[in-house]
Amino acid sequence: MAPRIVIAGASMGGLRAAEQLRGAGWTGEIAVIGDEPHMPYNRPPLSKEVLAGKAPFESLAFTPKASAADVSWRLGAAVAGARLADRLLTLDDGTELPFDGLVIATGMRPRRLRCPGPVAGRHTLRTLADAEALRAELTRPGVRVVVVGAGFIGCEVAATAVGLGAVEVTVVDPEPLPMLRPLGELLARALHRRHEDRGVRFALGTGVSAFEGDDRVTGVVLGDGTVLAADVVVESVGSVANTEWLDGNGLDLTDGVLTDELLRAGGLPHVVAVGDVARFPNARYDGVPRRVEHWSIPGDTAKHGAKTLVAHLGGAEPDLAPFAPLPTFWSDQHDFRLQSFGAPALGIADVRVLDGDPDSDVLVGYHTDNRLVGVVALGGQAMAAGAARYRAQLLKAPVGAATAL
Repeated sequence: MAPRIVIAGASMGGLRAAEQLRGAGWTGEIAVIGDEPHMPYNRPPLSKEVLAGKAPFESLAFTPKASAADVSWRLGAAVAGARLADRLLTLDDGTELPFDGLVIATGMRPRRLRCPGPVAGRHTLRTLADAEALRAELTRPGVRVVVVGAGFIGCEVAATAVGLGAVEVTVVDPEPLPMLRPLGELLARALHRRHEDRGVRFALGTGVSAFEGDDRVTGVVLGDGTVLAADVVVESVGSVANTEWLDGNGLDLTDGVLTDELLRAGGLPHVVAVGDVARFPNARYDGVPRRVEHWSIPGDTAKHGAKTLVAHLGGAEPDLAPFAPLPTFWSDQHDFRLQSFGAPALGIADVRVLDGDPDSDVLVGYHTDNRLVGVVALGGQAMAAGAARYRAQLLKAPVGAATAL
């Protein structure tokens, strides 16, 4: 049999891994397995342009590089199990697929609330099918929407629902402010004000205890007993790593797939993990393994993981520096943007205004031991673009130490 690398997962991470494997010199077979029926597509617009009806699916699809034109795709099929020591995967239809090298790119799925009450009318948002089903609900006249979870997706969906004309949009979260953990109090308060000014309501400091309704949800019961009328509920309460198929292989699957600094899973030289399922140490910061669910990570991990895997399969030890990406994220909400570079969450205890004003457009810096570890801009395009000079500064920082401000 010709040498084969199998990529488990056909989202952005899987596509980038296929392209980077060719770029790293792999000439053998590459097979990509994915449970969705679609070729890889861009997910961030699902909660914004797609949900708002401004972007068709065709505009989301990635165009694979010419170097990956010979990659084989098996879509609509999920990986059900693996015997990594035997280099064998089992698909959900019982097919067994041997491999020489494996890329784990199975990503995440939305976490669901475990509360009593009806299921109909409750939505999550991760796939194109999710977005299409939710849009059909949000465009009903007079719709009342409750979004559970004030993180990235929750805030984006709330903003889109207001833009679509929902008569009531309420965001529920046990935290006292939206996006408090990733942004810190200063920006979270500014974000809260902006959403309220545009018609979003908040029920903060409480959770959901039950859903009302018979065949379909009609209300959301909060922990304090308050009942919010709801025609549509969006559950945006975090993600669960798709790792069950890896059980029994001795991997640390506590939160995604634990890897080393070269993205090898469980110390196995023929297995790497990429994308937001990978929990890796970042040598640019403190080296603590973390998952990072930002748009830049699939490409960054794919490039590093591909070089690691191709070197091992070629009989050589990878000649690579420890993985040290600069995380990047953005979030479009209403008429403003959040733009970030670096790791703001590591500097929440020391947040400083670098430019502007929290009551208007603002750029803030996050620090650890008086060193800049991340920046976030909130506002219009000019302020978001202003973050670029700090991005360059952060990229120049020596690995293992953040740059001084």
